[in-house]
Amino acid sequence: MSGTIRQQKYGKLIQKELSDIFLKNKKGIVGKAFVTIAEVRMSPDLSVAKVYLSLTLAGDKKAVLQNIQLHKSEIRKALGDRIRNQARIVPDLIFLVDEVEENAQRLEDLIKNLNIPKE
Repeated sequence: MSGTIRQQKYGKLIQKELSDIFLKNKKGIVGKAFVTIAEVRMSPDLSVAKVYLSLTLAGDKKAVLQNIQLHKSEIRKALGDRIRNQARIVPDLIFLVDEVEENAQRLEDLIKNLNIPKE
């Protein structure tokens, strides 16, 4: 995680609150998918938060992400209600799919399929 300590602390706060929001309140938005907030990266002025989502049990990740994008204002409002005493502004949310797991699986498959001759 890069950025200043202030960005990191604010990012962790946003991550914690969004995780709780998705866990408790937004089952209608994500359906049966299990959403994990993998990372939150804040802009230097704390006005924009890039939220990296790990979507488990989602058949169509793009459809789930589009549904989250459609309800972004509702999610931002819920976030604002939770952090209003701790922050001056509620950041604009940009949701992205975290592809670390898929990349790790792809690398693991490549390593398994390597044909290394014995000496």
